[in-house]
Amino acid sequence: MRRAIDGASVTAGRYDPTVLGAVLRAGYDRSFELLATDPPPGRSPLGLGWQRIAVDAARSTVTLPAGVGFDPGGIGKGLAADLLVHELLARGAAGACANLGGDLRVDGDAPGGGPWVVDVGHPLRREPATTIGLRRGAVATSSRVRRAWGPGGDRHHLIDPATGRPARTGLAAATVVAAEGWQAEVMAKAAFVAGMPEGLRLLDTTGTDGLLVDDQGSLYPSAGFDRFTRRAREHAG
Repeated sequence: MRRAIDGASVTAGRYDPTVLGAVLRAGYDRSFELLATDPPPGRSPLGLGWQRIAVDAARSTVTLPAGVGFDPGGIGKGLAADLLVHELLARGAAGACANLGGDLRVDGDAPGGGPWVVDVGHPLRREPATTIGLRRGAVATSSRVRRAWGPGGDRHHLIDPATGRPARTGLAAATVVAAEGWQAEVMAKAAFVAGMPEGLRLLDTTGTDGLLVDDQGSLYPSAGFDRFTRRAREHAG
């Protein structure tokens, strides 16, 4: 919960862990395969309010404001990957790679030496958008292409907290490289919601690197992203 609140604060609310009501209203109140081509909107009285969540570390309690729901979503996957890799290394593994629903966390020795080599999927094409090399760290992608429904796939799970509706920012996907999986998840969602060019500015101001892909499939890397692609090329050569 602390990490989720920190993520919301750092991104000025572009990442918001209290979008549960909006996610349900977008259609996530039923199993995905039951969604019709144009389903009626879901209903949920839950609103936003991450600033009013009270965390009492001494008592190990969390108090949500009335009418506010919490959706760990992707940050839960990212954190789980972090915990798994930490546990594996603590138990004596020379290296570890955990992939939980697309959230990738690596540390330690890669098989065969060198960096961990990771293909970054392209949201609109079969071939990868690029390939990166990581010594340690995490990669997460937020995309409107997967788990989308409705006319033209305009309904998806990436909610813009400013509107309470699926984000329409001109981006098809945002991939972020960070030290921890939960951080990569937070920044990928925030960059996606921010769109272009604000998403790149957000990555720059938070010291994070990533790759944004617009609705036409064009690639927009952050200023420091090339160091990861260069590492992969050097390893392959």
